[in-house]
Amino acid sequence: MIVAVGSLRPGVSPADVLPAAAAAAAELTVVEASSVDVVAREARLTVRFTADTVDETIAVAEHVVDRIRTLAEVGSWQLTERVGGRWFRRA
Repeated sequence: MIVAVGSLRPGVSPADVLPAAAAAAAELTVVEASSVDVVAREARLTVRFTADTVDETIAVAEHVVDRIRTLAEVGSWQLTERVGGRWFRRA
């Protein structure tokens, strides 16, 4: 999943946001990787995790977004699935 992150809540360090997002996903499933990038002057968190069904995947993604919202403003987010060597948008 990829989440655009805006302004941080008062007292939140930028270094806290990505680990919190990955930890939120890890509460529900296995996290494979996480990273932060800046694209077009916008911070974007990527959290890659495993899930067996689309419904499970959406639940994990929504849990991660809810956690990030406690730390920062959340912009758009998207959920993708890798099938073979290709990525498909799921939400």
